[in-house]
Amino acid sequence: MTDTANNKSEFENELAKLLVSALNLDISPDEIDPEAPLYGDEGLGIDSIDVLEISLAITKQYGIQLRSDDENNARIFASLRNLGQHIQQHRTK
Repeated sequence: MTDTANNKSEFENELAKLLVSALNLDISPDEIDPEAPLYGDEGLGIDSIDVLEISLAITKQYGIQLRSDDENNARIFASLRNLGQHIQQHRTK
């Protein structure tokens, strides 16, 4: 296994910690590859319920509203890196 933590920005590390906490994942934030898929059977394998949990945590932490009917959700939740970039572009906190 490669050490993906070195490839993550400081913000991506912070976001990985938020995901692990919000979803009660049994992995370390360091184990989340910033380029790996978040949704579906690969990567973290989160589902639509997990996306709701993540969205609530992100809203509280960063003041950004993620909507379930956003046509860009597939792109936004494609990877930790995509999610982080979206948050940084739209955050209010």
